[in-house]
Amino acid sequence: MKADLEKLRHARSAKDFPNIKLNDDEHVELSMRRSMLGIIAIWLISAILIVAITTILIIVFSDQNVKDMMNKLQDNARNCLYIIIAILYILALFIPFVLHMIYKSNTMLITNQRAIQVVRTSLFNTSTNIIELQKIEDVSFHKNGLLDTLFNIGTLRMSTVGDETTYTFTMLDTPHDEVERISELVKASHHRKAREEAKAAAEVAKEMASEEAKEA
Repeated sequence: MKADLEKLRHARSAKDFPNIKLNDDEHVELSMRRSMLGIIAIWLISAILIVAITTILIIVFSDQNVKDMMNKLQDNARNCLYIIIAILYILALFIPFVLHMIYKSNTMLITNQRAIQVVRTSLFNTSTNIIELQKIEDVSFHKNGLLDTLFNIGTLRMSTVGDETTYTFTMLDTPHDEVERISELVKASHHRKAREEAKAAAEVAKEMASEEAKEA
């Protein structure tokens, strides 16, 4: 029954996350993304830029001297000016769209065996950090500054044993429950490792005792 449940969880996780290669006995426990606040900020800045560009153009082209200058321009020059203005509007929409996609692509998956972090910094630059839960020593959540406190967001940190590397996931919405769940999975992984090591040690001791008995 337990084996069937594990297979079902694995199949569901493989279907939901096709880009992540999971082990046969592995399934996703948690899927975390960055706060929607970042996306709102991106599009809010874009809207402000569009309004600013529009306001400046209205003020400039309402001036009589500018109108007279536009009338004196040849059609090609006038068309080039209109194209430049159109490009400004396109960039004001396209750049936030790209930033939106990059921001949304950053994810953190916690399986029953590993922590898998997908980090995307540009359209053509994506990296994946994979940490065995058995190697994680500490899991914590930190708020830094006024914005983190006001909007209840922060940074998830996971420190590893030995190499003292700290993996971070920023702009995360109040992951107190998630941190507690990750800590539980890490503890379970450590206990499982301890049981496996104890079992292996017992088998080695048994083999050594058997060999000693034969020699005797």
